[in-house]
Amino acid sequence: MRTSRLALLAPAVAAVAALTMTACSSSDSSGTDAEGATVSTIFGDVTVPENPQRVVALGWSDAETALALGVQPVGASDWLAVGGDGLGPWVEESYDTPPTILGTYEVDVESVAALDPDLILWTRSTNDQATYDKLSELAPTVGAPVGTEIAYSTTWDGQTELVAEALGKEAEGQALIDETNAAFDAATSANPEFDGKNVVVGTLYSGQLGAYVDGDTRVEFMKRLGFVNKPEIQAQASDGKFAIDLSAENAAQLDADLTVMFPIGETADAIANDPSIQGLPVARDGRLVVLGDLDLSNAFSAASVAGTRYALENAVPLFAAPLKG
Repeated sequence: MRTSRLALLAPAVAAVAALTMTACSSSDSSGTDAEGATVSTIFGDVTVPENPQRVVALGWSDAETALALGVQPVGASDWLAVGGDGLGPWVEESYDTPPTILGTYEVDVESVAALDPDLILWTRSTNDQATYDKLSELAPTVGAPVGTEIAYSTTWDGQTELVAEALGKEAEGQALIDETNAAFDAATSANPEFDGKNVVVGTLYSGQLGAYVDGDTRVEFMKRLGFVNKPEIQAQASDGKFAIDLSAENAAQLDADLTVMFPIGETADAIANDPSIQGLPVARDGRLVVLGDLDLSNAFSAASVAGTRYALENAVPLFAAPLKG
Protein backbone atom coordinates (compact mmCIF):
# COMPACT_ATOMS: atom_id res chain seq x y z
CA MET A 1 0.00 0.00 0.00
CA ARG A 2 1.21 3.55 -0.63
CA THR A 3 2.21 5.86 2.20
CA SER A 4 3.56 8.70 0.11
CA ARG A 5 0.83 11.16 1.07
CA LEU A 6 1.83 10.81 4.70
CA ALA A 7 5.31 12.03 3.89
CA LEU A 8 5.12 15.18 6.00
CA LEU A 9 5.46 13.28 9.26
CA ALA A 10 7.54 10.31 8.12
CA PRO A 11 8.89 10.60 4.62
CA ALA A 12 10.08 8.06 2.16
CA VAL A 13 13.81 7.44 1.92
CA ALA A 14 15.47 10.47 0.37
CA ALA A 15 18.42 10.14 -1.97
CA VAL A 16 21.61 11.63 -0.62
CA ALA A 17 24.04 13.19 -3.10
CA ALA A 18 27.25 11.23 -3.45
CA LEU A 19 30.07 12.98 -1.64
CA THR A 20 33.76 12.21 -1.33
CA MET A 21 35.29 13.34 1.95
CA THR A 22 37.89 12.35 4.48
CA ALA A 23 36.55 10.49 7.49
CA CYS A 24 36.72 12.35 10.79
CA SER A 25 37.77 10.07 13.64
CA SER A 26 36.32 10.44 17.11
CA SER A 27 39.77 11.15 18.52
CA ASP A 28 40.28 14.05 16.08
CA SER A 29 36.92 15.70 16.79
CA SER A 30 36.57 15.10 20.52
CA GLY A 31 40.16 15.42 21.63
CA THR A 32 40.08 12.02 23.33
CA ASP A 33 41.18 8.57 22.20
CA ALA A 34 39.19 6.74 24.89
CA GLU A 35 36.57 4.29 23.67
CA GLY A 36 33.20 4.08 25.33
CA ALA A 37 30.45 1.54 24.87
CA THR A 38 29.92 -0.80 21.97
CA VAL A 39 26.31 -0.31 20.92
CA SER A 40 24.33 -2.87 18.90
CA THR A 41 22.16 -1.48 16.08
CA ILE A 42 20.48 -2.74 12.93
CA PHE A 43 23.66 -1.76 11.07
CA GLY A 44 25.90 -3.77 13.36
CA ASP A 45 27.91 -2.98 16.47
CA VAL A 46 29.23 0.57 16.85
CA THR A 47 32.01 1.58 19.22
CA VAL A 48 31.41 5.11 20.44
CA PRO A 49 33.85 7.50 22.11
CA GLU A 50 33.81 7.91 25.86
CA ASN A 51 32.19 11.20 26.92
CA PRO A 52 31.50 12.53 23.38
CA GLN A 53 31.69 16.31 23.18
CA ARG A 54 30.24 17.06 19.74
CA VAL A 55 27.05 15.07 19.39
CA VAL A 56 24.91 15.55 16.29
CA ALA A 57 21.32 14.36 16.80
CA LEU A 58 19.81 13.65 13.38
CA GLY A 59 17.09 11.13 14.20
CA TRP A 60 13.53 12.03 15.11
CA SER A 61 13.55 12.98 18.84
CA ASP A 62 17.22 12.09 19.25
CA ALA A 63 18.00 15.65 20.35
CA GLU A 64 15.41 15.82 23.10
CA THR A 65 16.42 12.36 24.26
CA ALA A 66 20.04 13.49 24.57
CA LEU A 67 18.92 16.62 26.42
CA ALA A 68 16.88 14.54 28.86
CA LEU A 69 20.11 12.66 29.61
CA GLY A 70 22.07 15.86 30.22
CA VAL A 71 23.90 16.10 26.88
CA GLN A 72 23.44 19.08 24.56
CA PRO A 73 23.87 18.28 20.85
CA VAL A 74 25.77 20.75 18.68
CA GLY A 75 23.51 19.87 15.75
CA ALA A 76 19.91 18.72 15.67
CA SER A 77 17.03 18.10 13.27
CA ASP A 78 13.63 19.73 13.72
CA TRP A 79 11.42 16.84 12.60
CA LEU A 80 8.14 18.46 13.59
CA ALA A 81 8.99 21.91 12.23
CA VAL A 82 8.38 23.62 15.56
CA GLY A 83 11.00 26.25 14.70
CA GLY A 84 13.71 27.85 16.79
CA ASP A 85 15.91 25.24 18.44
CA GLY A 86 13.58 22.45 17.33
CA LEU A 87 12.18 21.74 20.81
CA GLY A 88 8.45 21.60 21.38
CA PRO A 89 6.83 22.97 24.55
CA TRP A 90 6.56 19.45 25.97
CA VAL A 91 10.36 19.44 26.45
CA GLU A 92 11.46 20.77 29.84
CA GLU A 93 15.18 20.91 29.06
CA SER A 94 16.80 23.73 27.08
CA TYR A 95 20.07 24.51 25.34
CA ASP A 96 22.80 26.74 26.71
CA THR A 97 23.89 27.33 23.12
CA PRO A 98 21.34 26.72 20.35
CA PRO A 99 22.35 23.88 18.02
CA THR A 100 22.82 24.14 14.31
CA ILE A 101 19.52 22.98 12.83
CA LEU A 102 20.01 20.37 10.14
CA GLY A 103 17.74 18.84 7.54
CA THR A 104 15.40 15.98 8.30
CA TYR A 105 14.05 14.17 5.25
CA GLU A 106 17.23 14.68 3.21
CA VAL A 107 20.46 14.37 5.16
CA ASP A 108 22.98 17.00 4.08
CA VAL A 109 26.19 15.14 4.79
CA GLU A 110 28.37 18.20 4.17
CA SER A 111 26.48 20.19 6.82
CA VAL A 112 26.91 17.35 9.29
CA ALA A 113 30.62 17.12 8.49
CA ALA A 114 31.04 20.87 9.07
CA LEU A 115 30.05 20.33 12.72
CA ASP A 116 33.03 17.99 13.24
CA PRO A 117 30.97 15.41 15.17
CA ASP A 118 32.44 12.75 17.40
CA LEU A 119 29.08 10.95 17.66
CA ILE A 120 26.01 10.94 15.41
CA LEU A 121 22.62 9.81 16.70
CA TRP A 122 20.28 8.51 13.99
CA THR A 123 18.13 6.13 16.00
CA ARG A 124 14.74 7.01 14.52
CA SER A 125 14.99 7.50 10.79
CA THR A 126 14.55 5.94 7.37
CA ASN A 127 17.05 3.21 8.30
CA ASP A 128 18.57 3.67 4.86
CA GLN A 129 21.87 1.80 4.52
CA ALA A 130 23.41 4.21 1.99
CA THR A 131 22.74 7.22 4.20
CA TYR A 132 24.07 5.40 7.23
CA ASP A 133 27.26 4.49 5.39
CA LYS A 134 27.92 8.14 4.54
CA LEU A 135 27.28 9.29 8.10
CA SER A 136 29.46 6.59 9.60
CA GLU A 137 32.37 7.86 7.51
CA LEU A 138 32.17 11.09 9.53
CA ALA A 139 31.85 9.68 13.05
CA PRO A 140 30.49 6.65 14.91
CA THR A 141 26.79 6.63 14.04
CA VAL A 142 24.14 4.97 16.19
CA GLY A 143 21.22 3.77 14.11
CA ALA A 144 17.98 2.07 15.12
CA PRO A 145 17.87 -0.77 17.67
CA VAL A 146 18.36 -4.36 16.59
CA GLY A 147 15.07 -5.81 15.36
CA THR A 148 13.69 -2.54 13.96
CA GLU A 149 11.84 -3.39 10.73
CA ILE A 150 9.87 -0.24 9.91
CA ALA A 151 11.19 3.24 9.19
CA TYR A 152 10.70 5.69 12.07
CA SER A 153 9.50 2.92 14.36
CA THR A 154 12.05 3.24 17.17
CA THR A 155 9.97 3.47 20.33
CA TRP A 156 10.44 5.96 23.15
CA ASP A 157 11.99 3.35 25.43
CA GLY A 158 14.12 1.79 22.70
CA GLN A 159 15.45 5.20 21.76
CA THR A 160 16.12 6.17 25.37
CA GLU A 161 17.98 2.94 26.07
CA LEU A 162 20.11 3.19 22.93
CA VAL A 163 20.99 6.88 23.30
CA ALA A 164 21.73 6.42 27.00
CA GLU A 165 24.09 3.55 26.20
CA ALA A 166 25.87 5.59 23.53
CA LEU A 167 26.28 8.56 25.88
CA GLY A 168 27.39 6.50 28.86
CA LYS A 169 24.20 7.47 30.71
CA GLU A 170 22.66 4.03 31.25
CA ALA A 171 21.46 4.69 34.82
CA GLU A 172 19.85 7.98 33.84
CA GLY A 173 18.20 6.36 30.85
CA GLN A 174 16.80 3.50 32.90
CA ALA A 175 15.37 5.98 35.40
CA LEU A 176 13.52 7.79 32.59
CA ILE A 177 12.19 4.48 31.26
CA ASP A 178 11.05 3.33 34.70
CA GLU A 179 9.28 6.62 35.41
CA THR A 180 7.51 6.59 32.06
CA ASN A 181 6.45 2.95 32.45
CA ALA A 182 5.01 3.87 35.84
CA ALA A 183 3.00 6.62 34.15
CA PHE A 184 1.68 4.11 31.61
CA ASP A 185 0.77 1.70 34.40
CA ALA A 186 -1.14 4.45 36.20
CA ALA A 187 -3.01 5.32 33.01
CA THR A 188 -4.02 1.71 32.31
CA SER A 189 -5.09 1.16 35.92
CA ALA A 190 -7.25 4.27 35.81
CA ASN A 191 -8.81 3.27 32.47
CA PRO A 192 -9.55 -0.48 32.41
CA GLU A 193 -12.10 0.15 29.67
CA PHE A 194 -9.22 0.52 27.20
CA ASP A 195 -8.30 -3.14 27.46
CA GLY A 196 -9.04 -5.07 24.26
CA LYS A 197 -10.86 -2.22 22.51
CA ASN A 198 -10.17 -1.80 18.80
CA VAL A 199 -8.50 1.50 17.88
CA VAL A 200 -7.63 3.24 14.64
CA VAL A 201 -5.01 5.98 14.57
CA GLY A 202 -5.57 7.98 11.42
CA THR A 203 -4.69 11.21 9.70
CA LEU A 204 -5.84 13.50 6.92
CA TYR A 205 -3.34 15.22 4.67
CA SER A 206 -4.42 17.28 1.64
CA GLY A 207 -7.58 15.23 1.38
CA GLN A 208 -5.78 11.89 1.69
CA LEU A 209 -6.93 9.61 4.49
CA GLY A 210 -4.44 7.29 6.13
CA ALA A 211 -4.14 4.94 9.09
CA TYR A 212 -1.08 3.71 10.99
CA VAL A 213 -0.14 0.08 11.58
CA ASP A 214 1.70 -1.94 14.20
CA GLY A 215 5.23 -0.73 14.66
CA ASP A 216 4.34 2.92 14.24
CA THR A 217 5.05 4.68 17.50
CA ARG A 218 1.54 6.16 17.78
CA VAL A 219 -0.04 2.74 17.44
CA GLU A 220 2.44 1.31 19.94
CA PHE A 221 1.44 4.05 22.39
CA MET A 222 -2.21 3.01 22.11
CA LYS A 223 -1.33 -0.69 22.43
CA ARG A 224 0.62 0.07 25.60
CA LEU A 225 -2.63 1.46 27.02
CA GLY A 226 -4.40 -1.83 26.26
CA PHE A 227 -5.93 -1.08 22.86
CA VAL A 228 -5.68 -3.39 19.83
CA ASN A 229 -4.97 -1.92 16.41
CA LYS A 230 -8.04 -2.65 14.30
CA PRO A 231 -7.43 -5.99 12.52
CA GLU A 232 -8.93 -4.75 9.24
CA ILE A 233 -6.35 -1.96 9.13
CA GLN A 234 -3.50 -4.14 10.29
CA ALA A 235 -4.26 -6.76 7.63
CA GLN A 236 -3.31 -4.21 4.97
CA ALA A 237 0.15 -3.49 6.38
CA SER A 238 3.06 -3.89 3.98
CA ASP A 239 6.59 -4.90 4.86
CA GLY A 240 8.59 -1.92 6.05
CA LYS A 241 5.62 0.49 5.91
CA PHE A 242 4.27 2.36 8.91
CA ALA A 243 0.86 3.32 7.45
CA ILE A 244 -1.67 2.68 4.72
CA ASP A 245 -3.62 5.07 2.51
CA LEU A 246 -7.39 4.92 2.40
CA SER A 247 -9.69 6.28 -0.29
CA ALA A 248 -12.80 8.21 0.68
CA GLU A 249 -14.80 5.18 -0.48
CA ASN A 250 -12.98 3.09 2.14
CA ALA A 251 -13.31 5.61 4.95
CA ALA A 252 -15.55 3.16 6.82
CA GLN A 253 -12.39 1.27 7.74
CA LEU A 254 -11.59 4.14 10.12
CA ASP A 255 -14.56 3.15 12.26
CA ALA A 256 -13.55 1.47 15.53
CA ASP A 257 -14.32 1.39 19.24
CA LEU A 258 -12.12 4.48 19.38
CA THR A 259 -10.71 6.44 16.47
CA VAL A 260 -7.92 8.94 17.03
CA MET A 261 -7.11 11.34 14.21
CA PHE A 262 -4.98 14.40 13.63
CA PRO A 263 -4.48 16.63 10.60
CA ILE A 264 -1.14 17.05 8.85
CA GLY A 265 -0.35 20.46 7.43
CA GLU A 266 -3.84 21.84 8.05
CA THR A 267 -6.25 22.53 10.89
CA ALA A 268 -8.67 20.21 12.62
CA ASP A 269 -11.46 21.77 10.54
CA ALA A 270 -10.33 19.57 7.66
CA ILE A 271 -11.43 16.55 9.67
CA ALA A 272 -14.52 18.22 11.14
CA ASN A 273 -15.73 19.16 7.64
CA ASP A 274 -14.94 15.87 5.93
CA PRO A 275 -18.26 14.07 5.31
CA SER A 276 -16.58 10.69 4.81
CA ILE A 277 -15.26 10.93 8.38
CA GLN A 278 -18.15 12.66 10.10
CA GLY A 279 -20.63 10.15 8.70
CA LEU A 280 -18.95 7.24 10.49
CA PRO A 281 -20.68 5.68 13.51
CA VAL A 282 -17.60 6.42 15.62
CA ALA A 283 -18.03 10.13 14.85
CA ARG A 284 -21.80 10.17 15.32
CA ASP A 285 -21.41 8.40 18.68
CA GLY A 286 -18.72 10.76 19.96
CA ARG A 287 -15.92 8.18 19.94
CA LEU A 288 -13.82 10.08 17.40
CA VAL A 289 -11.03 11.99 19.13
CA VAL A 290 -9.38 14.65 16.99
CA LEU A 291 -6.04 15.91 18.26
CA GLY A 292 -6.53 19.39 16.92
CA ASP A 293 -4.03 21.01 19.25
CA LEU A 294 -0.75 21.05 17.32
CA ASP A 295 1.40 20.74 20.44
CA LEU A 296 -0.53 17.67 21.53
CA SER A 297 -0.49 15.94 18.14
CA ASN A 298 3.22 16.71 17.82
CA ALA A 299 3.99 15.33 21.27
CA PHE A 300 1.93 12.23 20.44
CA SER A 301 4.03 11.79 17.29
CA ALA A 302 7.38 12.68 18.89
CA ALA A 303 7.72 9.27 20.58
CA SER A 304 10.24 10.58 23.08
CA VAL A 305 10.03 10.28 26.85
CA ALA A 306 8.95 13.92 27.08
CA GLY A 307 6.41 13.64 24.25
CA THR A 308 5.04 10.39 25.63
CA ARG A 309 4.54 11.83 29.10
CA TYR A 310 2.86 14.92 27.66
CA ALA A 311 0.51 12.69 25.65
CA LEU A 312 -0.23 10.53 28.68
CA GLU A 313 -1.19 13.60 30.66
CA ASN A 314 -3.15 15.42 27.98
CA ALA A 315 -4.38 12.90 25.40
CA VAL A 316 -5.36 9.94 27.58
CA PRO A 317 -8.23 11.87 29.24
CA LEU A 318 -9.55 12.61 25.75
CA PHE A 319 -9.41 8.90 24.88
CA ALA A 320 -11.13 7.93 28.13
CA ALA A 321 -14.06 10.35 28.05
CA PRO A 322 -16.11 8.70 25.28
CA LEU A 323 -15.45 5.17 26.57
CA LYS A 324 -16.44 5.74 30.19
CA GLY A 325 -20.02 6.55 29.44
